[in-house]
Amino acid sequence: MSIAHSNVVFPNVPIPQSSSVSLSCSSKTVSDYSTLVYKTCASQTFNDQLTKTYSQTLNSLLQQLIAQSSQQKFFKNTEAVSDDAAISGLFQCRDDIGIKDCFNCVNLLHQMSNTLCSDSMPTRVQLDGCYIHYETEELPETNGESKSYSNFLLHKECGEPVVDYIKFKEFMDEAFVNLESGIPNSNGFYTMNYKSVKLMAQCEGDSNICDCSNCVSDAVQVAKEECGTSLSAQIYLDKCFISYYGIPGNSVPGARRNNNTEKLAAIIVGGAAALFLGFAFLSLLKSWFRKDDYE
Repeated sequence: MSIAHSNVVFPNVPIPQSSSVSLSCSSKTVSDYSTLVYKTCASQTFNDQLTKTYSQTLNSLLQQLIAQSSQQKFFKNTEAVSDDAAISGLFQCRDDIGIKDCFNCVNLLHQMSNTLCSDSMPTRVQLDGCYIHYETEELPETNGESKSYSNFLLHKECGEPVVDYIKFKEFMDEAFVNLESGIPNSNGFYTMNYKSVKLMAQCEGDSNICDCSNCVSDAVQVAKEECGTSLSAQIYLDKCFISYYGIPGNSVPGARRNNNTEKLAAIIVGGAAALFLGFAFLSLLKSWFRKDDYE
C-alpha cells in the first residue's frame, strides 16, 4: 500500500562529493522554506555527442517537475535520453506548506540547482521546505523491478548541547516513542508537540507504510546516537527525515539548570563568602586586641 502524495526529503541513491552549507536565499514568497540545508552534486561525464542531448532532456524533466509542483507536493518521472539510458527526477515539498509555497520552493530549487550543480548528475538540493533530486539510469530496469536502497544517512545537523543529559534523554525517549507511534497512520507526514518539544517526520512520497515506519525508526536511532546531547536536530536519510526543537517560551527538561538549583547554589556561595569575611574580620579584631595587650 503506497502513501499518496506524502512529503519527504531524500534522494534514492548514494551520491558522492556532498557539500553541506547553511544560508538563506532571499525570497519573499517562500521565506522560511528557502533556507538551503545542503546540496550534493556528483560529476558524471558524457562524451561531447551526448552532452547536449542529456542537457536538453534534463531541462525538459525539470520543467515537468516545476509544472507539477503547482498541483501536487510529490512527483516523480523518467525521461528517456536514448534507447538504453534515461534521466529520472523527483521533487517533494513538506506537507505542512501550501501548494503555492511548494510551487515557489520548487522554482527556487531549479534556479539553485543550476547555479550550484549545473548539469552534474546525480544531484540533490535540499531546502527547508522542499527538495529536488535527479540522476541518470539505464533502461530498462532489471526484471521491471524498482530500485531499493538502505536507509543511509545523507545529512545531519545537531543543535546546542543540553546541560543535564540524563533528564533530557529520558524526556526525548518518550517523545520519540510518540513520534514513531504516530507516523504509521499519518500518510507519510507527521508533526506533533510533545510537551515542550516540536517533532516532525516525513517519508518519500511513494514509500509504503512499512518502509516509512522503518525509515523513521532508523532516523530516530541516528538522532539518539549522533545528536543525543543536542537540544535540536535534523536527520536526513535517503527515504525520510526527522527533526525536533524546543518550543520557544517552554522549558525543556535538562536543557538548562533548574532555577531552584541555581538559587540554592547562589545561597551556598553567598553564605560561604559571608562566613569567610566574618572569619577574616574576627581574626583581624583578635590581632588588634593582642597588639593592644602587648603594648
